[in-house]
Amino acid sequence: MTTGRGSPPRGTRRGPARHERPVIDEAALVAARAGDRLVAEARARSAERWLAYFEPLPDRLRDDELADLRRTALRARSAFGPKDSVRDALPAEVTEPFLAAVDKLLKELARREVGEG
Repeated sequence: MTTGRGSPPRGTRRGPARHERPVIDEAALVAARAGDRLVAEARARSAERWLAYFEPLPDRLRDDELADLRRTALRARSAFGPKDSVRDALPAEVTEPFLAAVDKLLKELARREVGEG
C-alpha cells in the first residue's frame, strides 16, 4: 500500500533503522546542527530566499529514514552551484561547515550502498 505519491504509508520503514547505521546517523546529525547555524545566519541577515530553502532541511536531516537521506542531502548540496550559490549570500563560517558535513553524509551513504550492492 502507498500514499498516492508512490511512497509507503507513514510509519512503514523501507529499510534499516537509522540507529542500525550509527556512522550515517551521526553524519546526518552533524549536518543538521551545521544546518541550524546556517538557517540562523540566513534569518539574521534577512536572506529570505535561502531561509525558505534551508529551513526544513535540518529537521529532515535529523528525522529522515535512511532511504530518504540521500535526497535531502542532495537538495542541501544543490544550493552550492557554480552560477547561483548560497555562498554569495552567507558567510563561509556557516556555509563551508554545512557543505563539509553534507559531503561527509553523502560519502557515508555511498559507502553503505556499495557495501549492500
